[in-house]
Amino acid sequence: MAKIAFTAGRVAGFKCPPDKKQAFLWDVTAPGLGLRATPAGKPAYVFQGEFQQKTIRITIGNPDAWSIPQAQGKARELQRQIDEGHDPRDIRRDVLAAATQKKAAAVAQALTVGEVWPLYLENGRPKRRDAWKPRYRADLEAMAAPGGEKKKRGQGVTRPGPLYPLLALPLAGVNEDTLKSWYDREAVAGKHQAARALMMFRGFLRWCSARPEYRSMTDRDAGKAAAIVEDLPSNTRRTDALEAAQVPGWWAGVEQLNNRTASAYLRALLLTGARREELAALTWANVDFQWRKLTLADKVESTRTIPLSPYMAHMLATLPRVGPYVFVSTGKARRITDTRASHAKALQGAGIDSLTIHGLRRSFSLLGEAAGAPAGAIAQVMGHKPSATAEGYRPRSIDALRPFLEQIEGHILSLAGVQFDSTSEPGKLRVVAG
Repeated sequence: MAKIAFTAGRVAGFKCPPDKKQAFLWDVTAPGLGLRATPAGKPAYVFQGEFQQKTIRITIGNPDAWSIPQAQGKARELQRQIDEGHDPRDIRRDVLAAATQKKAAAVAQALTVGEVWPLYLENGRPKRRDAWKPRYRADLEAMAAPGGEKKKRGQGVTRPGPLYPLLALPLAGVNEDTLKSWYDREAVAGKHQAARALMMFRGFLRWCSARPEYRSMTDRDAGKAAAIVEDLPSNTRRTDALEAAQVPGWWAGVEQLNNRTASAYLRALLLTGARREELAALTWANVDFQWRKLTLADKVESTRTIPLSPYMAHMLATLPRVGPYVFVSTGKARRITDTRASHAKALQGAGIDSLTIHGLRRSFSLLGEAAGAPAGAIAQVMGHKPSATAEGYRPRSIDALRPFLEQIEGHILSLAGVQFDSTSEPGKLRVVAG
């Protein structure tokens, strides 16, 4: 192939004949340097050499961007790489890969927790679940809320959630030190709230570490560091429950509440052993008065169906039917959400120092045992996992379960001093002093 000395004029005037797919002009000064032109495209400097007895061709760049001396220098560099036993194409690929990796690392370093958090809320639901439990999802959102909104109760505005300060941090920068510093600040406002926020954030880190796109920038165990764990408040398992002697006072206190819906809700918790959210979300569509059944949203399974015992049936029949929910409320959720204030008033009237809402669920279990109901029947009504039953898991039909729940209900009503006539009209329930 003929070679000429490249000049600015020759390079600028070089064109590809219209009857050819491409044409080349080769430089006499730098071995392997050429100028390639096509009928439609702009000319480009190329390098052509021989590596391992095969011809290779590499594009250098456009003459508008590369001067002739620069292109000649690049051609000599590529030839040196071949002389040293290297394939210039591999070197170029490595350089491009390194640049891409560096760019990706820079993007990763800049990715904040706040950018990933909404994706976690959207896609991080627990395994084998279609969605978060509504209450837990709401708690996750509240924990990371920016605050500044007018309080629903009292004066002033809400403060930022405990997790909100973490949202501004780069995900790659979340480590033992940053979490320790964050936890120490939040624990000043409340250790238990800060500890719960930490548990939630651990779930977020686990989710991130399981995603290929976030794994390399996530320190999964940052929240488990000894410096943090040793400062967590003790997690004492609650064992509060009603004693048999406390049932009459508790029942009377609850019955005297001005909020009739809250009164019925609290009694229903004790009579069914249901979780508070399961019962709060109960709809009239899931109350079957004809066949005496209740269908509840379940923590373990999607739903569970339990018998509708006589007193429960009469009590629910006295509630107003306004909207889809049984325990209706005028609040945003349109159903009862928090009865702690009402419960505290009933406890005060009964002289009971402390009893949580969940303690009513424990009370059902203990009172059920005292009534003589089998452990398996109690667990099935409560929706416990099969492994939690003491007698081995033997699922019972609704009709087989019904006598045991009525047995438990009768025992609780007896302790409460309630005289109940199953043939009476709704609203005729009354308490008889013992």
